[in-house]
Amino acid sequence: MRRAGGIARGRSRAAVPLLVLGALLAVLGAGSAQAAGYRYWSFWESEGKDWTYATQGPSLTRPDDGAVEGFRFSVSEDSQDSARPRGAPDFAQICAGTPARDGMKRIGVVIDPGTAADAPAGETPPAPRTACARVARDASAAQALASVATPLRYSSDALLCAISGYPESGCGEQVAGDSSEPAATEPIASSPATGGDEGSGPSAGVLVGLGAVLLLGIAAVLQGRRRR
Repeated sequence: MRRAGGIARGRSRAAVPLLVLGALLAVLGAGSAQAAGYRYWSFWESEGKDWTYATQGPSLTRPDDGAVEGFRFSVSEDSQDSARPRGAPDFAQICAGTPARDGMKRIGVVIDPGTAADAPAGETPPAPRTACARVARDASAAQALASVATPLRYSSDALLCAISGYPESGCGEQVAGDSSEPAATEPIASSPATGGDEGSGPSAGVLVGLGAVLLLGIAAVLQGRRRR
């Protein structure tokens, strides 16, 4: 019986580090889940009655007559979780008051400045709006946008920073976790991605969680010793 009791106690003591390790991994996982995002204007194209994330920038896209191009300002980690423009890309409705003209094409433009949660500190997003751009046959989506929304602001890397003056400053800045404050002011590339080790250390909340887990582990070990 002593042997059996010793084995049970040994298993109990061996389980304690595993429980502590599991809790540590859970805390670390919760900390890393708060991934950084980017605040920027995303570019969308119409696909029937829905939106699809554009594979090229607006300056390279040459939409056909009857297309609808969308621009949405939001905070997102990448194209997979980027917010779509609100409202369907309805060309007939957007361009109902703009008659066709020979040698020109009509492009529906949807401009959605997003919500207050995505706005930079101290700024309020204007209301979403639509416009019908009547432009030359070979015009790009960027030229269509410029014909109905000014002023536009671009970065030195040709990244669209502001539409109709919104936002007043900033361009694709990184936003840490769930905070609305920028963590960096460097503009992002066409496909936002994080890299490097900067800012990858544990946050204060993670460290507090680790401390709590360690205290629980120590308490479990002491309790096990007392039972012996």
